[in-house]
Amino acid sequence: MRGTLNKYFGYNNFLPLQEDVIKDVLKGQDVLVLMPTGGGKSLCYQLPALILNGITIVVSPLIALMKDQVDALVLNGVPAALINSSLDFSQIDTIKAQLQKGEFKILYVAPERLMMPVFLQFLKGLKVSLFAVDEAHCISEWGHDFRPEYRQLKSLKENFPNIPIIALTATATSKVQSDIASELNIPDSKRYKASFLRKNLQIKIKSKANVYEQLLGYLEEHRKDSGIIYCQSRKQVDSLTFDLSASGFRALPYHAGLTAKERSSNQERFIKDDVEIIVATIAFGMGIDKPNVRFVVHYDLPKNVEGYYQEIGRAGRDSLKSDCLLFFNYGDKAKIEHFIRQKEDLREREIANLKLKEMVNYCINNNCRHKVLLQYFGEDFTETNCGACDICLEPRETFDATIEAQKVISCVHRAKERFGMNHIIDILIGSKSQKIIGRNHDKLSTYGIGRDHSKSKWQLIVRELIRAGYLDLEGDEYPVLRLNTKSKLVLAGKEEVTIVKPKIELGKTKTQRQVKIDSKDIDYELFEILRALRKTLADKEGLPPYIIFPDTTLNEMAVYYPGSLEGLKSISGVGEAKLQRYGELFLKSITEYCDNKGIETKASIIKHQFSAKRTIRPSEANSGTIRETLAFYRQGLTLAEMAAKKSVVVGTIVSHLEKIILSGEEIDINRFVSLKDQKIIEKAMAEVGPGMLRPIKDTLGGKFSYEQIRLVRVALGQKQN
Repeated sequence: MRGTLNKYFGYNNFLPLQEDVIKDVLKGQDVLVLMPTGGGKSLCYQLPALILNGITIVVSPLIALMKDQVDALVLNGVPAALINSSLDFSQIDTIKAQLQKGEFKILYVAPERLMMPVFLQFLKGLKVSLFAVDEAHCISEWGHDFRPEYRQLKSLKENFPNIPIIALTATATSKVQSDIASELNIPDSKRYKASFLRKNLQIKIKSKANVYEQLLGYLEEHRKDSGIIYCQSRKQVDSLTFDLSASGFRALPYHAGLTAKERSSNQERFIKDDVEIIVATIAFGMGIDKPNVRFVVHYDLPKNVEGYYQEIGRAGRDSLKSDCLLFFNYGDKAKIEHFIRQKEDLREREIANLKLKEMVNYCINNNCRHKVLLQYFGEDFTETNCGACDICLEPRETFDATIEAQKVISCVHRAKERFGMNHIIDILIGSKSQKIIGRNHDKLSTYGIGRDHSKSKWQLIVRELIRAGYLDLEGDEYPVLRLNTKSKLVLAGKEEVTIVKPKIELGKTKTQRQVKIDSKDIDYELFEILRALRKTLADKEGLPPYIIFPDTTLNEMAVYYPGSLEGLKSISGVGEAKLQRYGELFLKSITEYCDNKGIETKASIIKHQFSAKRTIRPSEANSGTIRETLAFYRQGLTLAEMAAKKSVVVGTIVSHLEKIILSGEEIDINRFVSLKDQKIIEKAMAEVGPGMLRPIKDTLGGKFSYEQIRLVRVALGQKQN
């Protein structure tokens, strides 16, 4: 086992649980494996596949996931292939012929193809040694990404009763685990559960106020880092991508509204380090093995804890320190509830509402983020301080909020417990809005008694009172505040209230931003040289750079200065196939650098402990399909007609037109925005500045669309240039 591990994968030691799992698989036992993203699940079936006599069939849900896995295996010298809809009939026939000759050890297929009677019959003619069901949570209706086609896998044991099955997932509660074992007919399978704790992930949840400024403040400190930003809607993805690009960040969108070609192109550019940021809906991420994602930002509230955990798991797969930042407010909860109400199946609605409630509770909890996550997945965490979340790193200051609580509770009581949080706060701060005056709530004795705090601060206080159990929030569509036993004790002066002090997050200015210091151990100049070499090789071979070598491997090269193939073989991640293929090229770069700097290379290496805090990322950005958009424009089509032709949203067409205008091409925006409207929009830009779209739109009273504003902005900027 260890010889195979070193020969093909370049590692000398197994990660926790890998060795035990592989031993059971080699014994022919059914196994259920829970390992967090980056924990080494794939090796649990890839390594046995090389030792067992026969072919291992891997069930995988996504084409992109299959391709990345197969590319990485082939580069490591492992004979692997895939069969999916990206291949034509002749290609599939060729692979089938090779399978019959025993030329492959691993074959990736989708569940739908695997369960086709014709394909099952074909497999029965091969020597199948193992079935591996990846992303196994997809089989459970209680899983966060339930896929009905996975249910067909139940008949695998009927068709291949003597072939072991290994089921693997990164996210599964005990209920989902039981579902997996039941649906795959492996009730007696041995279960392995690695720790869900990933201390390299720095988890932070911030109140969603001035959110774009907050995001800019963070990104300014991480300009060279790769990251993913998740949004709830396609519209939000397009708008945020444009704003980030306008602010000088290299960002691309990813959502189901883009064409398959656009999605594939944008994903490829991100994976190949040609762009730093991907802004996406949850459609992006499954099967993305990019190890150097340094941050994952949730711009909006995730729908459930499992999805959230899987999404943050895409950060720091190389075990280096990475950030997970979530912006939270209750408005996002209401948006998700609206979509849940659209579900026709009552059971689906119940499950979705329960999972959303668990997600909100996670956000408002004041306990260690890692501890709460681990408890959710049934794991105990006994440490008093994880040192890797905002709760533990930035202990919350508390204050005596008895007076504030009495004001809120009294106001809820006098409003007959019939209104939501924002209405109660409007009464407290003395709002003169029609909804307050029209209901005579300006006549209540509590009207205006809360003018000492802003509306934002009152919102945080009320949410804390709800979290601490001093008020109840009831109802899904239009939740209202209600009193409970604790409320009445506070109102009667029989209980004092201590809650976390509200902290309103604001975007940092440039002068407030601090530059992080890189690790002293890594020679970053050499790292950049090796990174450039890796990028050149990756582009030449049409591969993501990390498949050649991950950053952790380049980091070690830039620490130890290997001067021989033997020394290079000691670097983690350098297996025999890669040593043969790339060894001389990387050695040449290292020795040339060391000769120029007067640094002594090492023929053999004795490793010492070192830490790598950050590495430097490159980026270049570009876009595709704009020539087609330009052709449609020249045909005189409207924005809507162009979008319909390309099966995309209008925002995507506007993004293309912006790039065309910036390239110097003549585009007459009068066709899309009248001269009169252009003048109105330009005036608003002069008042609030052209930097961000939302303030411009608000100043215009919402009379103009984001697309109109964007076209006027880019045309005005080009005219001024």
